[in-house]
Amino acid sequence: MGFFKSLKGNHPEIVGGESSRQEYAPPPGPPPSHQPPNNEQWAPPPGPPPGRSEVCPPPGPPPSHTQAGDEPPPYHDWTVIEDTALLPPPPSLGHSTSPSGNASLSEADRAHEWCRMYPLIRPHQPTPMQHDSVKNGEIRLVRPREYQGNLSMTGSGRWEGFTAPGGRDACLLSSLPLYFAVPDSPLTTEMKKTIYFEVRVKSYGRGRGVDASSIALGYCAMPYPTWRMPGWERGSLAVHGDDGRRYVNDTWGGKDFTSAIQAGDTVGLGMDFSIPDAPPSYGSSPAQTPKMKVDVFFTRNGAREGGWNLHEELDAQNDLGVDGLDGHNDLYAAIGLFGGVEYEANFDAHLWLYQRA
Repeated sequence: MGFFKSLKGNHPEIVGGESSRQEYAPPPGPPPSHQPPNNEQWAPPPGPPPGRSEVCPPPGPPPSHTQAGDEPPPYHDWTVIEDTALLPPPPSLGHSTSPSGNASLSEADRAHEWCRMYPLIRPHQPTPMQHDSVKNGEIRLVRPREYQGNLSMTGSGRWEGFTAPGGRDACLLSSLPLYFAVPDSPLTTEMKKTIYFEVRVKSYGRGRGVDASSIALGYCAMPYPTWRMPGWERGSLAVHGDDGRRYVNDTWGGKDFTSAIQAGDTVGLGMDFSIPDAPPSYGSSPAQTPKMKVDVFFTRNGAREGGWNLHEELDAQNDLGVDGLDGHNDLYAAIGLFGGVEYEANFDAHLWLYQRA
């Protein structure tokens, strides 16, 4: 027993005993394997890391920490109104319907489909004889199959006719263009070109009272549906005598322009084509077709009564543009009629009431 008791007692000399435990600390400095050569001391290089530049904060406090005594920025002087005299006029307000039109919706739909099937034709080069005939006012009118009435030539460039009361819409067209886009364009000739003709309204209803009848003066690019009044379909413009409105590729109700054309009135419609006031800018694409200046004017009994610029500001929602009318297509004279109308048409400049100075 004594032997075993001696093994159980406290023996400080045995390793692991409580009296033999000590606290050890790591030696100073890096391990021997990480010592710099020759006992040199390493330090970071001066300046920012590569790829980064010294960025200094802007002077002064941030904008949200301005001092109480700083003045706020000045307000915009909204009371200063710019001069609007040089701005283009606002677009004229159009109408959704005409107060006296007698065309049906089915006729309009048929005309729209017809125009989609037959696009505008390109201008052609007239013969010298054809060009001279138009210059001399030797114009013939073509009677469409929708025309119900009489039409006869009374002289060179002079016509008279009448339509039957209750007749449907019909559009007389000149046999040759009054404006040839190839030889007449101001972009080629550098000269202004004017086309014009007059119509005298002798009577409405032909002595049976004024029925639903009227007349319209206009211009059309070919081809055009002759059962539609000029101005209603693409490539056409006109002034209508029943409501005094002007129509430019407008199948709706036109825009207010003048008073109604009365029996006994001699009215005329003209177009001026000229080079633009400002040449194309250097930044414009050469593929873009140059735009020429086009003015339309209306006369009554020898006096100019009004007009408009073809490229005036348009209503983006209702206006259909001026395709076919901007001087790049041949334009034919057009006389629209419905109901009973007795009239005279005159293409002879010597007999016009309106004489431009």
